[in-house]
Amino acid sequence: MIAIKDLKIKIFADGADLEHMVAAYKEGVVKGFTTNPTLMKKAGVADYDKFAKEVLKAIPDLPISFEVFSDDFEHMEREAGIISKWGPNVNIKIPITNTKGESSIPLIKKLSAEGMKLNVTAVFTIEQVKEVAKAISPKVSTIVSIFAGRIADTGRDPAPYMKEAANILRSNPKAELLWASSRELLNIFEAQTCGCHIITVTNDILKKLPLIDKPLDEMSLDTVKMFHKDAQAAGYSI
Repeated sequence: MIAIKDLKIKIFADGADLEHMVAAYKEGVVKGFTTNPTLMKKAGVADYDKFAKEVLKAIPDLPISFEVFSDDFEHMEREAGIISKWGPNVNIKIPITNTKGESSIPLIKKLSAEGMKLNVTAVFTIEQVKEVAKAISPKVSTIVSIFAGRIADTGRDPAPYMKEAANILRSNPKAELLWASSRELLNIFEAQTCGCHIITVTNDILKKLPLIDKPLDEMSLDTVKMFHKDAQAAGYSI
């Protein structure tokens, strides 16, 4: 097992709780952050613009992705223009399609040509990766977020998809492949093996980083102690 300090893949924190984001930033392990409307709704964010500016004030020097939320491409483009002005460390998240299944590729191509740093999100298929690779500028930084965890939720092994995606994007030095929707700590090492540049992890997974390389006999003893403690606390008897 590789130690956390030896990892080449960049760990991005995935969430919208400002307190947790700032704490992760101060710890110095994560190299960037991603958010989305669902995470912000879960965190109780009421004002998107206010939240984004508070985050960028607290975290001025690491990449942070903010997503458009309109469903038509004209309004997506307008929102992307606004988000792009929030700060130099901002990536604009553009979903690969809208809710009607209409491709965002023409908009992605236009925004990338205009020099906007994008995070193309909700990508699942190799065909989508190929389309994005053709659309993005080799002169502008772009993140391509494949939802490996959700691919795994269908019973498919995401590793072959991620390896093929890495090969497709390899010719573009400005494109970074991101393993999204992580489910467990092991995904960090799997993502690195697949050639991913970035992985997003939740705060729950970040908390598990100290477990890397912990002896398994210690894990066994800790588990037994947990069961015993909880049985006593519950007052169980036979």
